[in-house]
Formats: sequence, structure tokens, C-alpha cells
Amino acid sequence: MQPTPALVAEIIDNLRRVFQVVNEQSKRVERETGLTGPQLWAIKVIAENAPIKISELARRMYLHPATIVGIVDRLEKRGLVERERCSKDRRVVHVGLTDAGRQVVATSPEVAQGLLVRGLEVLPDVELRTIAGGFERMVRILGAQEIPPHLLLSPEVNLPRNRPLAGLK
Repeated sequence: MQPTPALVAEIIDNLRRVFQVVNEQSKRVERETGLTGPQLWAIKVIAENAPIKISELARRMYLHPATIVGIVDRLEKRGLVERERCSKDRRVVHVGLTDAGRQVVATSPEVAQGLLVRGLEVLPDVELRTIAGGFERMVRILGAQEIPPHLLLSPEVNLPRNRPLAGLK
């Protein structure tokens, strides 16, 4: 069975569009804020949910907690977020924004990763499974199953590598 050239072209064109938007948005974020896309996305999620636990931030961003800890470490060094231990359980750490972090949120552009997540979260499971299956096939075509998933246009890696996708089997 021969593939339909128009469908292949449509898929390739749509992938190019996604890469283009993410690339342009990432450059804009870095130029305007000095942050990576994932760092700005984290600040925006923190702003919407502060104070927030690292585990909850990781869940909302679909990232491993170890990845989030690295992002929060860098944001804390820049004075944009602060950690605070829970008074009832000292093992629990909440993250909130500093005044400088709130200023960044107020003046920064939207983050492509956040737009994608919000858009995907409202889709029915059947549509999510179709999209996930299509992307899984593309990963296999490229032989990229074992490559750790870097965050979009960022050197940070989402760990661990073999994490199952939440809700998708």
C-alpha cells in the first residue's frame, strides 16, 4: 500500500510548524527574560499555584521531580523563586515567587510548552491516544526510543528515561 503523498506532506508541514513556533517562542523568551522556556513555564505554573510542592509542580508540568529540582535551583539562584519548609512537616518544601519572579510573570510572553499542555489536557482520551500513538510511531521511525527526552529547546533532560506516560497505556 502506497502512502498518500498529500498526507505525508501534511504531517511534515505540521511538524515544521510546531518546531518553528517552539523555536521562535523559545528565542523570544530567552531574549526578553534571560530564561529558558521550561524555566519561564515553571515560574508561570508556580504563579498560578503558589505556594506549590515540588512534586505538584512536576505533576502539573509533566516532568520528573528531579528535573523540576534542577529548574527550581536555577530560578532560586536568580532570585526569582524561594523555597520554604512546611511548618507541620519539615520534609515538605513549598516553592513560591519572589517579587522579581512576579515581575517576570507580569511582563513575559506565553510559553509554548504551557500552551501545548493546556491544549492537550482538554482533549478526550481517545484523541490523546491517537496523538500519542502517532508520535510513538515517529519516534520508532527515527530510532529514537532510547534517547532521553530533552525539554523543548533546553539542555535540561526529563528523567528518568523510561517513565510511562500518565494515563496512556
